[in-house]
Amino acid sequence: MDTSTTLDDCISLEDCQRAAEGLQGAIARTPLVEAPLGISAQGSGALRLKLENLQLTGSFKPRGACNRLTQLSAEQCARGVIAMSAGNHAQGVAYHANRLGIPATIVMPATTPFSKVERTRQHGASVELYGRGLADCKERVETLIEEQGLVLVHPYDDPAIIAGQSTVGLEILADWPEVETIVVPIGGGGLISGIAISAKAIKPDVRIIGVQAEFYPSMRQAISGETPTSGGETLAEGIAVKTPGELTKAIIRDLVDEILLVSETEIETAVCGLAEHGKIIAEGAGAATLAALAQRPSLIDKTNVAAVVSGGNIDARMLGSVLMRGLGRDGRLVRVRIEIHDEPGVLSRLTGLIGAAGGNIVEVYHQRLFQNVPVKHAEVDVVIETRNAGHVEEILERLRGEGFSTRLQNDLS
Repeated sequence: MDTSTTLDDCISLEDCQRAAEGLQGAIARTPLVEAPLGISAQGSGALRLKLENLQLTGSFKPRGACNRLTQLSAEQCARGVIAMSAGNHAQGVAYHANRLGIPATIVMPATTPFSKVERTRQHGASVELYGRGLADCKERVETLIEEQGLVLVHPYDDPAIIAGQSTVGLEILADWPEVETIVVPIGGGGLISGIAISAKAIKPDVRIIGVQAEFYPSMRQAISGETPTSGGETLAEGIAVKTPGELTKAIIRDLVDEILLVSETEIETAVCGLAEHGKIIAEGAGAATLAALAQRPSLIDKTNVAAVVSGGNIDARMLGSVLMRGLGRDGRLVRVRIEIHDEPGVLSRLTGLIGAAGGNIVEVYHQRLFQNVPVKHAEVDVVIETRNAGHVEEILERLRGEGFSTRLQNDLS
């Protein structure tokens, strides 16, 4: 693959190295750790995780933001900066603008999780919520630039931003020269563009694999000339970008080997896996790389793979919901509907059978009214904690064997 045009005309390895020097002391040098057993066991190769969720603001974004802000003139700093972001770029710009004494305005979609909005404000930026996506935010940003003369800090389509993000690639290669494949999430494309430039400049045969959410395949469609279809609600809002960058598109077309798409269920499962097996908190976009590796385990087979966990800024309530849904998918938390005779002692007998089978009752809903059952019957919904799907079947068989009509409310398929 010929990389000379991209490297010479856009961002060179020297630009990446200068960015790394300038970022020393301003950002964390995040660890590249061996993946825990529950994640790495899907293939016979080696898998390591680049934990950008451990940056101070919870994602890789401060790398590019800091590199861009330090290149502003004194006059531009005095005017102030503006950015559009669904959260992570916002926090990166806000934090470093505050550190450097630069006024910052951030326009965020009204759908941005509360936690990201509040953290951006806490870093000292003025936040305006506008529209439902970055396309809406772009219109508002252009208006504010015209009215107030603010300097745009673009989230991805800027050479200084890309050079800042490229330092992730430099660190991966420095820590693990034997790496053969690097898997990176794609939103606008700044992170994977930077990593591809720096990594392939050092090791031309390293494979770069991009990952996009199934609902937002904008970069893959742009490169292949397909009709854009991006839209919808996704857990991976950090990479929910409808319009990829022009600069990043050119770099990705030249340097990225493949782009995979992952479903919402695969993203949720990856978030759960990182939390349970690795005690790693990742947002949907950050877990997308692990979702892709679970979908394509052959990528890890006899290969050294580094997966970038790009961020950990997931809303606490959303994380709780994802983890509970994960327990349901695994058959470790199920809801069972049981028809009983409405008479004394039956409920006690029912719960005793569940306990004797090893199930832990979490909640009980005893329905006498509003059910399509005979008047002398009732329905009981029981939420049960179990070991696994096989254990669920053991409990159901025991209940049915004792004459209880039982239906599983979860879909464990």
